[in-house]
Amino acid sequence: MRRICFLIGFIFFSGNALAVYDADGVPLGASEAQVKKRFPSARCKAIEWVSLAADRRCDDAKAVFAGIETRITFYLRKDAVEAFDVRFDVKFTERMASTLKGRYGTPSAEEREKPDRPDAPPRELTKLLWEGKGERALLTSLSDKRRATLLVSRGKFEEEIYRVR
Repeated sequence: MRRICFLIGFIFFSGNALAVYDADGVPLGASEAQVKKRFPSARCKAIEWVSLAADRRCDDAKAVFAGIETRITFYLRKDAVEAFDVRFDVKFTERMASTLKGRYGTPSAEEREKPDRPDAPPRELTKLLWEGKGERALLTSLSDKRRATLLVSRGKFEEEIYRVR
């Protein structure tokens, strides 16, 4: 009995082992109808290129994600969300990272560096990665850019979405 309790406790509290990657209630695998219900202003259309990763996309011009004004694009294949891309102002990177750590748990990798560039102004690179069960979430921010991104996907989405066929 003690072993079972320990195992259940370990699984329950082990960081991102049970993380559900979602965009304010729209998880990976959700249908287009669920996207439109949560984000009524989303414009959905067929993707203009042939891709094994997705056949439709839904763009929401302005949405609130984790309390931050963002722009979100959902990518769907066979009426299931395969990925979503959240773009937000780089000044909210730490706030977004903190929110995501609360939702997704401890990142499997975290990289923060200030590359030495003598010929250019200083900048900071922030990357946080969560992975589990064939799904991943990657937060990327460069301090000298306007926008930071959070790409949440499953399978080989990143490799396939823009592959020329």
